[in-house]
Amino acid sequence: MSVIVTDSGFAPAPDRSLPGLDSLSDPAGIDAALDAGTTEIDLSNTDDPAALIPHLARLRLIRVAFPAFSDGRAFTIARRLRLEGYQGRLLALGPVIADQYAMLRRVGFDGAEIPDELAARQPEGQWKARADWRAHDYQSRLRA
Repeated sequence: MSVIVTDSGFAPAPDRSLPGLDSLSDPAGIDAALDAGTTEIDLSNTDDPAALIPHLARLRLIRVAFPAFSDGRAFTIARRLRLEGYQGRLLALGPVIADQYAMLRRVGFDGAEIPDELAARQPEGQWKARADWRAHDYQSRLRA
């Protein structure tokens, strides 16, 4: 199982037994999956989100994989999706850490889906301490 982290804290992740799309390798497969009613997709940190641009309005959830907290390529993918106009829910997926939460929110993620083991090591209070992510902006403090 996993835990969804948002500004309001922890929530159990929903059952994802319904099929979503998990690959951008086949553009025809994207069209077919969306035509069949798929509204969710999982992206790897190496996927090029440009393949999704024509379909963004049809997607309600995109999860972008963080294979390790030290791999930041998913930050770029999230930012690109938001700049292209994606309005749906965007979650970081994997072992991101509480210290990264403010940056996750700043680039466009709505939250994170983390493994239960990580949630046990970094309890809800550590994440909620960063929920006011706009206040953790060192650049605006330097400009003041």
